[in-house]
Amino acid sequence: MEKKVQVGFVGLGIMGGAISNNLLKAGHEVIGYDVSPEALAQFVANGGQVAKSPLEVANTTPYLFTSLPTEKVVREVFTGANGICQSQLPNVVMELSTMPLTLKMEMYQAMQGVNKYFMDCPVSGTGAQAITGDLIVFASGNKEAFEKVKEIFPGMSKSNYYLGECGNGSKMKYLANLLVGIHNAAAGEVFALASKAGMNLDDVYEVLKDSAGGSKMFAIRGPLMVNNEYDKVTATVNTFMKDLSIISKFAADLNCPTPLFDTTHQLYYSSLNQGFGEDDTAVVCKVLEQMAGVKR
Repeated sequence: MEKKVQVGFVGLGIMGGAISNNLLKAGHEVIGYDVSPEALAQFVANGGQVAKSPLEVANTTPYLFTSLPTEKVVREVFTGANGICQSQLPNVVMELSTMPLTLKMEMYQAMQGVNKYFMDCPVSGTGAQAITGDLIVFASGNKEAFEKVKEIFPGMSKSNYYLGECGNGSKMKYLANLLVGIHNAAAGEVFALASKAGMNLDDVYEVLKDSAGGSKMFAIRGPLMVNNEYDKVTATVNTFMKDLSIISKFAADLNCPTPLFDTTHQLYYSSLNQGFGEDDTAVVCKVLEQMAGVKR
């Protein structure tokens, strides 16, 4: 049976807000912090308790999640003057963000130096999937720490995997996002071609979503592409570009060719440069339609 505990949560944006809400629904007591008044207001409306800083969260409960947007914010939250490393408790922190491996290991070392556990635990799934708890956790780090927190994960995910030493979670996430980027672009290419051929896009979606050529991204992002509803954001182009850059460097550092990924990466650059940075990544469909001379 899932154990009910007091949990901290730092970073209550699209992903963090949805995940913390599911933890609350699962019966956990959640203490949260975010710099956004709007995010905090929604968190309180969901039943959460607000802290004044990451340090206050860490001083309240030994178990924390972080879901953070940039490298700078990660460093502030962990090693800043009001950061987690300054707390008086033997914290276990489950870091959910997609960040460079070097940064994750830097925070791992910083936490080790103050007798705390940093767990690299990125999640696979979109903001929409986070709302329904349709996430997979790629957990890595100290096994003893994982045993302490593993019963919390069912409250916010459909499954979790322990992958060994810290950093393995991020490596798995890079592989997952490589597939996401390619499958999302492939879905956009299909709808652009179908539009050019004059086909009914609702039919295309319904027939292909469960076919051998279907994918999770086709199923999730297909409706946005069919309806031109790119403002229904599950992940912005701006955010995903950060992830794609991390994957590119990861592969380059290993001298590993990624030709399909490199090609689709250019479509996201095009989306960004055409002013679609705050739209959902499904907007690559619109970019491909423009390339094909399709107007809807």
